[in-house]
Amino acid sequence: SDEVEMGMTYDELSAFGRLRMIGRCGPYSMFAQLLHRWPALSPGQVAEKVKRFFFYYAINRHKMTTVTPAYHAETYSPDDNRFDLRQFLYNAAWSWQFRAIDAMAQRLDQQRDAV
Repeated sequence: SDEVEMGMTYDELSAFGRLRMIGRCGPYSMFAQLLHRWPALSPGQVAEKVKRFFFYYAINRHKMTTVTPAYHAETYSPDDNRFDLRQFLYNAAWSWQFRAIDAMAQRLDQQRDAV
């Protein structure tokens, strides 16, 4: 199934998408939010899911700029991507953010094991 191939369920993708778009979360803040929303998962598991999501987001974001105005614009839609000024090239390593997530996940996992 495609969920197995992605390594994420559609419910998880929905949570990622809402936090990224509506909550305006980056990798670290999304990790912090999801720790509270997914208490059944260990911090290490949440960290892996967040890092996987942002890795694939970074390597695929540029594809959103290839939709040409003539292809996706309708007669009733003035939006043709000309005014979408969001960043579309990301460093897929997210080195600072992923290091911070790993440090926090390790600390929380150690606290969880100590209890």
